[in-house]
Amino acid sequence: MQYRRFGKTNLSLSVFSLGTMRYLASEENAIQTVRAAIAQGINHIETARGYGSSELYLGAALKAGVPREQIYITTKIPPTPDADSMERSIDESLDRLGIGYVDALGIHGLNTAEHLGWVENPQGCMRAVQRAIVDGRVRHVGFSTHAPLEIILRAIETQQFEFVNLHYYLFNQRNQAAVDLAHQQDMGVFIISPADKGGMLHTPPDTLINLCQPFTPLALNYRFLLSDPRITTLSLGAANPEELEIPLQVCDRTEPLTPEEQKSLERLHLHQQAALGTDSPSGELRSNRCSQCFACLPCPENINIPEVLRLRNLAVAYDMAAFGQYRYGMFENAGHWFPGMKANRCTDCGDCLPRCPENLNIPVLLRDAHDRLNGTPRRRLWS
Repeated sequence: MQYRRFGKTNLSLSVFSLGTMRYLASEENAIQTVRAAIAQGINHIETARGYGSSELYLGAALKAGVPREQIYITTKIPPTPDADSMERSIDESLDRLGIGYVDALGIHGLNTAEHLGWVENPQGCMRAVQRAIVDGRVRHVGFSTHAPLEIILRAIETQQFEFVNLHYYLFNQRNQAAVDLAHQQDMGVFIISPADKGGMLHTPPDTLINLCQPFTPLALNYRFLLSDPRITTLSLGAANPEELEIPLQVCDRTEPLTPEEQKSLERLHLHQQAALGTDSPSGELRSNRCSQCFACLPCPENINIPEVLRLRNLAVAYDMAAFGQYRYGMFENAGHWFPGMKANRCTDCGDCLPRCPENLNIPVLLRDAHDRLNGTPRRRLWS
């Protein structure tokens, strides 16, 4: 296991952190998963107030003999408009965990301009967080986010935080500017769910497996992230001890990408260009690859056009339709965690067309994406 400095917190974290959203089968399973993670060198465990019994189970693991002094604990609490609510939540989380302090507190789901306003308000939730830092209940503070890039950048620029948890993967590099800005401000960078949210890479389609050879898609994504010195740690959301095994095979591989790995990345890029340059749902388009410039927004129907077309890109180029259906099903079902309406809401108003630098026929592509990806509505795992 390799370890990296978590930005200005100065905590030395393992490059994989145990995320506890999925170890909830039983208290005993949670205890065994925590013990196995520590035995393999993981020294950072991340839980959250909203993850069901996760805090209670981690507290049970500590009571069962998991050594508190060997691990750093982060819990996450949603932003609140007032200090009193945050104060109560901090104390309740500490009580569930059965400890006197957390090494890090993440403001959980700083996703909207309203949330940012609560953070910036001197009488808001950060007043309670700062009191907790002064009296020792919280050692360090950061935020987790599923927000649009502009909100993430504004949150970083408040300079109230020492770390950020965000989405950034081989197959979704939209937040690169946020990773860069966080690094410039000496903030720790925690990557959320690279195996699952990064593309359901634990169960990849054959097309993707073949393109990534001689590496697995999951290992290639991990190496893409671990080779980046701006990134401190990756979430590993193991549901049981056995799920630690495959990811931790690369826990000592933090060196720059090898020529062979770079060759696989180039093969992926070229294949996507070719696939999206020829596949067209109605035959009149020379190219239908969305480059994620976001110039098409805002949409009058509140369709998250870039995300819909990103999922379509992956489905067409790499046969990642199962992942696309998984994420697309969350539109209209997950609130500010995954905002936007489904693509069938398009009214052909044409507002987006003159803004697209690639001259894509966006309404046609939206309809095609909906046909490919629409399935059973989904909610977030812990909601």
